[in-house]
Amino acid sequence: MPTTAAPKSKLIEPFVPLEKRPLPAGRPRKWYVTHNRRLKAMRLTIALLDSGVYLPNQASNERIRRTADLIGIRPPSDSTCRLVRTLLRYSR
Repeated sequence: MPTTAAPKSKLIEPFVPLEKRPLPAGRPRKWYVTHNRRLKAMRLTIALLDSGVYLPNQASNERIRRTADLIGIRPPSDSTCRLVRTLLRYSR
């Protein structure tokens, strides 16, 4: 009779960034700020999805900031937290 093993819990591994490339020069500062905010929000969204947070109402600002601390990035602003919840909403 085959036995079924209990599913293993997934651990979040620390974020290891890819090799950085310089951003294109000559764009307005606002573009760079928005671009970096989106990248950070995507990293946080992926970490939340990996930890079992699938719905925007499960992701409070505090939970998002704890996740940022867990994966080793600076705490996000309120705007970035809103963007994370928006990405969670549309990741379905």
